[in-house]
Amino acid sequence: MAVLTAPTIGWHVAWLEAHAEWGPGVHEDGFGLLPGDDVKSQAGFAAWVGRLTDDQQCTYWWIVESDKVLGGIALRHESHPLVSQSGHLGYGIRLSARGKGVATWAVARVVEEAHKLGIDEVLAVCQSYNTASAKTIERQGGILDKTSQESAVLRYWIGTSPPRV
Repeated sequence: MAVLTAPTIGWHVAWLEAHAEWGPGVHEDGFGLLPGDDVKSQAGFAAWVGRLTDDQQCTYWWIVESDKVLGGIALRHESHPLVSQSGHLGYGIRLSARGKGVATWAVARVVEEAHKLGIDEVLAVCQSYNTASAKTIERQGGILDKTSQESAVLRYWIGTSPPRV
């Protein structure tokens, strides 16, 4: 059974395994990884994890099961400068864990967290070609913003009032 956990240095090896599945240079949503982050060395990984856990405008979780990192999910708080462009939610699931309901489960948990923070609606954004992500958002009650229907980027609003699936 998957759980959400705060990023810690103890997941270094498992995180690197998940990271390797994405391949070099590929963006991994939900992890807060920046191009200059050194995640391979212990010191660099620790510095990156420290930056994530110290972030006051975004909360990060890793989606883990047993000894594997399945993905990452982030909740940008209302004060975060990227909310209007990239939404409140960012998530990514490693290739081998896709199609198993992991993202749907994680999004539901994080929408609950948004409710606890007093966020009434979260904005979830995905590329129009990303049908799997669109379906994940729709399963959580995401309502397509009419202004994005003809766009390359779909913008959905999800109410945070319980209950969640």
